[in-house]
Amino acid sequence: MEASEVSVELYVLLSAVLFIMGVLGVLLRRNAILVFMSVELMLNAGNLALAAFARQWGNGDGHLMVFFVMTVAAAEVAVGLALIVAIFRTKQSINIDDLHMFKD
Repeated sequence: MEASEVSVELYVLLSAVLFIMGVLGVLLRRNAILVFMSVELMLNAGNLALAAFARQWGNGDGHLMVFFVMTVAAAEVAVGLALIVAIFRTKQSINIDDLHMFKD
């Protein structure tokens, strides 16, 4: 059985679908953790597109960019989760609609 190679168009299509799902999650969700996960989904969709194009062109620069985006995303996770925990401790809620009244 001969192994078939997946075309770059399918990777880009999957990346676009994942990115749109992330955008919809950011726009439609009110829970801070779900919004945070949607942002991570959008970053990973961009990583998938970068890796697909790097594979198509036979260049390692795209893979290097994916590595740096993953590093920044890991730092974002640490800072974002710390902020979410701090907000939860003060407001007892992580609903985004409740955060506009941060005076309490």
